[in-house]
Amino acid sequence: MARRDRLRVQRTGTVINATSKQQESDIIQALSRVVLHIQGRFQTAVALTHQKQWLLKDIVAELRRTYPDVEFHYHFDRSSIRPDGGILAIKGLPGDGLTYPILIAEVKNQGTNLLRAQEGLPRQAKGNAIERLGKNLIGLRVALLRESIFPFVCFGYGCDFQPTSSILDRVSTMAMFGRLNKTYLYNEESGKFNRGSFYFRPERWSVDEMASVMQDIAERSVLYYFSKYGEARFKQPEV
Repeated sequence: MARRDRLRVQRTGTVINATSKQQESDIIQALSRVVLHIQGRFQTAVALTHQKQWLLKDIVAELRRTYPDVEFHYHFDRSSIRPDGGILAIKGLPGDGLTYPILIAEVKNQGTNLLRAQEGLPRQAKGNAIERLGKNLIGLRVALLRESIFPFVCFGYGCDFQPTSSILDRVSTMAMFGRLNKTYLYNEESGKFNRGSFYFRPERWSVDEMASVMQDIAERSVLYYFSKYGEARFKQPEV
């Protein structure tokens, strides 16, 4: 590997700050490609940060700052939202106090009935992975109410997502009745529909496929923040 490429990989790993086990997962491999893409696309115009979780106390602090006349509450300082791919964001100026996510990614695998049938076992109820996704989705949507984008994407796969499966309508409900397998980054109807993007099918999603969708979301999210706040807000002071 060339020295330049080796440095780029090391830099990406620093941004992502993932454990070796996580680094081996498809979503983290795709995320690594997104980091390289954004670093190459915007050079020194942005500084990236990646967190495995978003603490509820930090979400509430930002909500209180943005909506001072609204009451917000949480119970425990350690409670958090932990998307599978974490939260990739760009840094504002020191002391800015806000988080600017450009990509929040989840992966859900659901459906063991084909394997169970092969083993002569009875069918199981559908829906567990999807139901768990709902909590994160509610919290993330609220956290980003101040913005006009929702850079969230979930890749789902498994036999529960066959075209004939009624479980697809649970996903469609979570997607605010948007189409599946389509990217919705910008909110619609004056922010009423902050849908996010839901890619679901029976077959597993490849790293290439996920990276392509994720890069598009991340790049356009950076451009959105530049347009709304100005590039100067994200230009880090030289050390």
